[in-house]
Amino acid sequence: MVDTRPLGRQPGSMRTVNRIVTLTEGFETAMAGVPRGQEIELDLRLEAVMEGVLVTGTVSGNLTAECSRCLDPLSEGLEARFQEMFRYPGDDDDVTAADGEDSGDEDEDYYLEGDLLDLEPVVRDAVVLALPLSPLCGPDCPGLCSECGVKLAEAEPDHGHGDGIDPRWDALRGITEDPGER
Repeated sequence: MVDTRPLGRQPGSMRTVNRIVTLTEGFETAMAGVPRGQEIELDLRLEAVMEGVLVTGTVSGNLTAECSRCLDPLSEGLEARFQEMFRYPGDDDDVTAADGEDSGDEDEDYYLEGDLLDLEPVVRDAVVLALPLSPLCGPDCPGLCSECGVKLAEAEPDHGHGDGIDPRWDALRGITEDPGER
């Protein structure tokens, strides 16, 4: 939670905030994440505008992942940017579009809780969207052998598995089709 009282409600006022926060729950996808207990740094700019408080920020931290090709663990820096409007509570209870229709955006809006901003959902969304979908230990990672699972980067240069024909098909090698039997 970030207190907005020092900012005031005067449009045009601005304040910067820098915080280091320990995550109480991890921000993760299937292959990568920022684990629970990890510290992240928030660099925020709060601006008072007519509708509420505009928050522009950067989240920095370290992600942990598994290479999607060779399954080696990896850790690297992560930086995600975000910008979100937090509306003053009660100012726009009946949000309507210019044509008088309900815009349906109430569920997508964030509101101040008194004078406090709850940045957790915004930060979580920014971090999860910045995580790599298929993390790699290096752009030239050859991965694992599809036959035996050995890491190809560590395999011998002559690493191979015979003629490449699946042994389950050996019984069919002797069968030939005679065109006259059709």
